[in-house]
Amino acid sequence: MQSAPTPRDTVFREGTAELYRFRSPSGRAPERGRLPVLLVPSLINRWYVLDLRPGASLCHALVEAGHDVFCLDWGVPEDEDRYLDWDRVVARVGRMVRRVERETGQRGVGLLGYCIGGTLTAIHAALEPDSVAALVNLAGPIDFSEGGMLAHMVDPRWFDPDAVAEAGNVRAEQMQSGFVALRPTAQIGKWLSFFDRLGDPERLEAFQALEEWASANIPFPGAAYAKYIRDLYQKNALAKGQHFVGGRRVDLANIRCPVLTVVTDRDVICPPPAAQALNDLSSACEKGLLVIPGGHVGAVVGATASRELYPKLAEWFSRVLAAPRTQN
Repeated sequence: MQSAPTPRDTVFREGTAELYRFRSPSGRAPERGRLPVLLVPSLINRWYVLDLRPGASLCHALVEAGHDVFCLDWGVPEDEDRYLDWDRVVARVGRMVRRVERETGQRGVGLLGYCIGGTLTAIHAALEPDSVAALVNLAGPIDFSEGGMLAHMVDPRWFDPDAVAEAGNVRAEQMQSGFVALRPTAQIGKWLSFFDRLGDPERLEAFQALEEWASANIPFPGAAYAKYIRDLYQKNALAKGQHFVGGRRVDLANIRCPVLTVVTDRDVICPPPAAQALNDLSSACEKGLLVIPGGHVGAVVGATASRELYPKLAEWFSRVLAAPRTQN
């Protein structure tokens, strides 16, 4: 079983991060007359959930639909990355956008952010609206007052993110314990379903691929974590228009490009209202909402993703990225 099966080239490196450009396994070239697409995954999960395995790959689906697809791999933070702060994380997204423009000779990109990547791409689009031709928020929280149990866990009455970050990067095990607490019986159900799959090689392979990805979570840089929790979860500063990055206020009303918000109907990590707030707070010329069945991860890589999610995203990008602007 091969993870990240879609052929790709590394076109840029910065610190632990890499920028990939994907190639079609069938040899199909990107359609002319379309702007490129940049995928920004979560900061705390490995990027290849977007290219998990054959038949469960958003990257592959977009490439085969004729898109020129790039993806940011955040890499695995080293100990010294405890000082990588939130402002520099956002700035990295901006540099990757500019690199995609340089690689393609186009002005503007289509951005898709997943989970925390959705939050980051919305912030970038608000700060640099002319660089974003279309924005997909795939289960990324915007209004953190709607953050559900995760928001309750980090309530400032009993949670101090600065104290956690003082120890350095927040380890994957620390964060995973919080996700497990959201659904404490899910682990039992998962292993019961594993035994149900033993007689079905295809379903067993899907289970193993997802388990391999889920066990490879990565640390959250300490300085970035502290501001992310304090500003966004505890103060809800992004939705209130009170979030500052690099001394600049992040005003989501600056987002004017077409926006598509994708939510999953059983998401406990990013409840639908937390993501849907982007449609309310932006000034997008076109606003869409796509509700797909499943949870935060399963809806992206599960059995129905190739039917419910991938073709709809490919079609939406094909339509809204059809009029490129040439570099001067």
